[in-house]
Amino acid sequence: MMKNRGYGCFVLVVLLLQCPVLAQVDLKSLNAYVEKARDDWQVPGLAIAIVKDDHVIFAKGYGLCEVGKPDKVDENTLFAIASNTKAFTAAALAILVDEQKLSWDDRAQTHLPYFELYDPYVSHDFRIRDLLCHRSGIRTVGGDLIWYGTPYSREEVVRRARFLRQAFPFRSGYG
Repeated sequence: MMKNRGYGCFVLVVLLLQCPVLAQVDLKSLNAYVEKARDDWQVPGLAIAIVKDDHVIFAKGYGLCEVGKPDKVDENTLFAIASNTKAFTAAALAILVDEQKLSWDDRAQTHLPYFELYDPYVSHDFRIRDLLCHRSGIRTVGGDLIWYGTPYSREEVVRRARFLRQAFPFRSGYG
């Protein structure tokens, strides 16, 4: 059931990304569409934000934060979206590659000079494509420092990655 809800939210987000410009969308139709999708997929609550050129042009919450409780979702509700962040990260990086702001073969240290892992060679040779393929040699959830309630800044999370232990050789497995 939870898996269906996650897929439902993901499908809904993908469908909404296909809206070229909100100005061309009737908000009543959009709200009806979202409510029907929420009902069809049995999703208790969700939030949508449509951003264009760094401007939020639509933001709204739908449904409840938790089944059986009165708190409603609004545009500021935080959700633990788990592995969906991987798809968003890949899409964001693909846009940057498309805009020629980076390459899949760029070293991570080109963009984050303080990036270090368990081994100097791996730190130096780690590429953007390695990030997306999970080929660092670190086991999945080997030390997950990224959670919405973490006290660490983004930079501190990256800096602490060097303390995560190697579980298998660099580029030899998925972790």
